[in-house]
Amino acid sequence: MITEIDVKAPVVVRCDTVVDAPLQCVWRLLTEVSSWPDWQPDITAAAADRPLRTDSTIRWSTAGLDIESTVYQLRAPHRILWGGTANGITGIHLWTFDVIGSSVHVHTEESWDGDPVLADIDGMRAALGESLAAWLGHLRKAAENS
Repeated sequence: MITEIDVKAPVVVRCDTVVDAPLQCVWRLLTEVSSWPDWQPDITAAAADRPLRTDSTIRWSTAGLDIESTVYQLRAPHRILWGGTANGITGIHLWTFDVIGSSVHVHTEESWDGDPVLADIDGMRAALGESLAAWLGHLRKAAENS
């Protein structure tokens, strides 16, 4: 059973933000997968088993990639870990949520491994960093505008 990102992977990126919104709002946005394209413009399609649970499948499209992820761990409303392989890249993505007063500290980290990653570690690290920063920015904006 996978319980963490792969800290030994060639690419690991971590990002944080604080969202001025209730925890339930932030959690709902991230776990109502079919609504991702409504607030995350980089995602063109998304669907998942409902309700999400450990072993649920998330199918989504971004940057021209069709991705199928498995939920490895879900502890509502504080932690969700998912991952899978797409185009030779194995990704494991962790989200954690902690209440700070009336806000939520959102931490996300992801590991990437596979031949395409090994072929361009610096480029892949930069791409993943941009992707995670965008996810957090879109999530913060959607939650704070709810």
